Amino acid sequence: QVQLLESGGGSVQAGGSLRLSCAASGDTDKAKCMGWFRQAPGKEREGVAGTYPGMIGTYYADSVLGRFTNSQDNAKNTLYLQMNSLKPEDSAMYYCAASRCPSVGVGRSRLLNAGFYNYWGQGTQVTVTS
Repeated sequence: QVQLLESGGGSVQAGGSLRLSCAASGDTDKAKCMGWFRQAPGKEREGVAGTYPGMIGTYYADSVLGRFTNSQDNAKNTLYLQMNSLKPEDSAMYYCAASRCPSVGVGRSRLLNAGFYNYWGQGTQVTVTS
């Protein structure tokens, strides 16, 4: 089993920054492919960023490209999402997700698809005020 614990959410004014963390524990060999998703009330869950092991491949949703950055501390089994230039439309519950990486590789469309992931964190709320 894999446990994912997010932290770092909060409330910030538009233009501000937040950094989310996702700490993985348990059988982390099953959690090498990791992603960030968000869901606002009344909307579908949206893929924000997805990454291969060791940051070989990281992909972002068009809506956050250039503003959000993934990073990873392999020693701590922790994934980070640095969010800059935040906008009110970025307000949502943010979730960390993880899955075993296929040996044949995986592309952007799958890494940003919620159905690819087996493990989910409980979420952390991000609110951006105008």
